[in-house]
Amino acid sequence: MTSNQTVTRREFVKAGAFSLAPLALASLLKDRQLLAGPIKPNVHGQRFTLEPRPPHHEPQAHAMISLFMQGGPSQVDLLDPKPILTRMDGQKFPGKIKYDDVGGASSKILGSFWKFSKHGQCGTEVSELLPHTAGIVDDILVIRSMRTGVNNHGQSIHAMNSGRTQRGRPSLGSWLTYGLGAETDELPAFVAMRDPAGLPVEGVLNWSNGWLPSLFQGTVIRAREPRILNLEPPARLRGDVQRNYLAYLDRLNQQQLDRFPENTDLAARISNFELAARMQGAAREALDISQETKATHELYGLHEKETQEYGRRCLIARRMVERGVRFVQLFTKNQYWDHHGSILTALPATCRKTDRGAAALVTDLKQRGMLDTTIVHWGGEMGRLPVIQNDAGRAKVGRDHNTYGFTMWVAGGGFRRGGTYGATDEFGHHAVEDIVNHFDYHATLLHLFGLDAKQLVFKRNGREESLLSEQPGKIQPGLMQA
Repeated sequence: MTSNQTVTRREFVKAGAFSLAPLALASLLKDRQLLAGPIKPNVHGQRFTLEPRPPHHEPQAHAMISLFMQGGPSQVDLLDPKPILTRMDGQKFPGKIKYDDVGGASSKILGSFWKFSKHGQCGTEVSELLPHTAGIVDDILVIRSMRTGVNNHGQSIHAMNSGRTQRGRPSLGSWLTYGLGAETDELPAFVAMRDPAGLPVEGVLNWSNGWLPSLFQGTVIRAREPRILNLEPPARLRGDVQRNYLAYLDRLNQQQLDRFPENTDLAARISNFELAARMQGAAREALDISQETKATHELYGLHEKETQEYGRRCLIARRMVERGVRFVQLFTKNQYWDHHGSILTALPATCRKTDRGAAALVTDLKQRGMLDTTIVHWGGEMGRLPVIQNDAGRAKVGRDHNTYGFTMWVAGGGFRRGGTYGATDEFGHHAVEDIVNHFDYHATLLHLFGLDAKQLVFKRNGREESLLSEQPGKIQPGLMQA
């Protein structure tokens, strides 16, 4: 190369090959960027950071772990018992049913194959398929009146994760980190943990920043080792060599950012490299579960094949939050709970994989004094119908989608502990009492994090957008601790 040839920043980065792969999410620009301003930004000229921001009012929650059970857990078989289904098993459903898969539909009522019993001081009824959840009922609130009202996986997933049924909007984790920043500059603020069997429905959109600056996108931690690729640079490039390289690269990026301050992707890129350097030590330590006690490993089921993988991810989620990560979301594989057929065998297997780890997470957080400020969410984007789908014999029957009345549970961070909230009709089809739409749930979540949904906005195309832009939602006091 001659002396008058120009090397672009892209070429320089490519040539350097320092194994600091750009991360999906950035972190704090604490040492370099402007301090956080109001949570009502003007995109043009403002540099976005993950510097901790003050909430609008006193928060009860500081972090959240969402255990997203994609596909739709059957509420009438797990946490919302309906004795009439057992009594009328095989009879024609007396009302109207809103099917999603009309071709495989049936009007015959399907009773639950499993027994329910009361547990804890609160007396919440739980299916025999969830023995570990039954052991934590006094620490969780079972919401039996969830509703999105759109019987499609993708649209309902977006409703639960980003506030609207449309694609392309920022996810819940992005909104929380945009509004509050992070409590660590050594780990990502927003982490997504995928299932080793594959991506969830809608793939990377589940942790997308949408049109928020890319600084607020989720960072994926892989389901298998190495959980973060290229975390360690080659031996010949460590130490001063790497530091000098990054310092030079940082100067180039900063010069470009000074020229184009509205380029939020460039600001995120700068932060990505800074975070990557800091993560070389912090991430290895956070992901190293060998430091945990034997009792903790047993609590999460790491000694058993069926529970080991999901339990490990739940334990890593706790370690992440313990070290200042704001939002962690664990996904099950593509439509794992979507039991249109063979529910008799498929549902027990799904529960065995996830039940122990989910319950252990709540127990572990409580033992460590973290549950008061950490929200744990368990649930999917829908539930199931009370009638048979795939009427081809007992071994093959299943249930179709139901987004008009389904169940999830929450714990910690200011949510009520013990008991149930809301109710579906006698057949478990429609939420009829204390209905919690997805936007009501989001409004309540933001409130517990100390955020006012009307003030948590982003100016885009001449209008102010929020998580609850077109559906303001109602804070549900009944969901919160008295």
